[in-house]
Amino acid sequence: MKTRVLNFYELKLNNREPVYLQAALYVKRQILLRKAVSGDKLPSRREIAAQLNINPNTVQKAFKLMEDEGYVRTSSTLGSVIYVDDDILKRIETELTRELVQSFVESAKDIQLSFKTVVELISEYWE
Repeated sequence: MKTRVLNFYELKLNNREPVYLQAALYVKRQILLRKAVSGDKLPSRREIAAQLNINPNTVQKAFKLMEDEGYVRTSSTLGSVIYVDDDILKRIETELTRELVQSFVESAKDIQLSFKTVVELISEYWE
């Protein structure tokens, strides 16, 4: 099986969150969507910096976070690769789902939607 390399060209950076967090979150989303799986390689820090047009130190900060959280492993022989087991996948799924729902609920409350209206709208769009 050919080793895949995750690229960062699809990541559109925003001005609301730190760039290194956006890069790490992008990798988590790719894992959740099964577009990145265990064994997939990450480009070098310099390549990612070039793809995103950002400072390599920012990329290094993202790698540190991803390694600390366990879903990226780096070795001198293999470079940086995605590592996902059932626990890591479940943790990422829970984190991203909770963030999505929390953001939605806060937005709904900001415009003073009632719980009943929100549930009705969700039911309507779910179908």
